[in-house]
Amino acid sequence: MIRRTSLVLFLALAPLISQGPPRQALTLALECPGGDCPLLKGVPQTAGMRSGFVRLKPGDSVGWHSTGQNEESLVILRGSGEALMEGQAPRRFAAPQLVYIPPATRHNMTNTGGEPLEYVYVVTPANAK
Repeated sequence: MIRRTSLVLFLALAPLISQGPPRQALTLALECPGGDCPLLKGVPQTAGMRSGFVRLKPGDSVGWHSTGQNEESLVILRGSGEALMEGQAPRRFAAPQLVYIPPATRHNMTNTGGEPLEYVYVVTPANAK
């Protein structure tokens, strides 16, 4: 016999389980007063991808963080900066450019230019094969 709480939980989750990956396209504005502004936030909005828009003032950094089990691409739209990745030489970049950060990489992005640095990041689970 199915317990009532189990049945209620199943009925609440059934639509999410049965619908699979999202089926709707999205259009999002790149508006951000400063810092990190999430755009795509993962499931159920996407199948696992997350993204955001970042605007950094000259001299600002996002702070050290790790990609964990994800890989990340940064599409540099405006400005210039430096990508610091633990155990690697610093990598300078300037718009228009793409920066790729592999899984399990601790990293930091810094605006080294004289104008705002703007970029879109896309984070997605890495396929382990």
